[in-house]
Amino acid sequence: MLDTPAATQRARVRVPLRFHDGYSVDAELVTFHGLADGQEHVAVVLGEPGPVPLVRLHSECLTGDVFGSARCDCGPQLREAVERIAEHGGVLLYLRQEGRGIGLYNKLDAYALQDQGLDTYEANAALGLPEDARDYTAAAQMLRALGITELDLLSNNPDKAEQLRGLGIGVQERVPTGVFTTPHNVRYLRAKVLTTQHTLPLADLTEVTALTELHVS
Repeated sequence: MLDTPAATQRARVRVPLRFHDGYSVDAELVTFHGLADGQEHVAVVLGEPGPVPLVRLHSECLTGDVFGSARCDCGPQLREAVERIAEHGGVLLYLRQEGRGIGLYNKLDAYALQDQGLDTYEANAALGLPEDARDYTAAAQMLRALGITELDLLSNNPDKAEQLRGLGIGVQERVPTGVFTTPHNVRYLRAKVLTTQHTLPLADLTEVTALTELHVS
């Protein structure tokens, strides 16, 4: 366990959330003092969190979360996570880590390279950037400031669970998210399985990839 400094809650405010498909829920947004990376991360408290709340670490994705880009699955994952967490009781940590931590401009540069045939990780490497630059120290600080030291993690990404455990947060169960495929993101999802061992059904993604390539050709 790493010795991380404590963060404190800065403010809490009630916000009614409304999504494009008509789903609505009331949430409490929490801001913090003392986060290790100095970013303005936000906790979204939903439902009535119990002793083992359902938690998602959701990295900011302007293109997917706001503009509905079909090149990733971030927007649908955010929408799904809010409803599932509200039903169970828990927290969504909205982390300002655009493009797996490389930033918006670099992410768009990587998109341009993907259009030339590279996958998402190869594109990062070609730009001299890490496959995944995210660090979840601030997330662990936020959870402790909320009084959460044990949780179920809503994620397909094993690295999130491993990092939280290394930071002293008990992850009892890793709960998979849904699979949100489009013709534009299936190669991206398949690369996440093959490169970073995301728990997605590879056989299904391979089949969709083949159908997409057949349609394009």
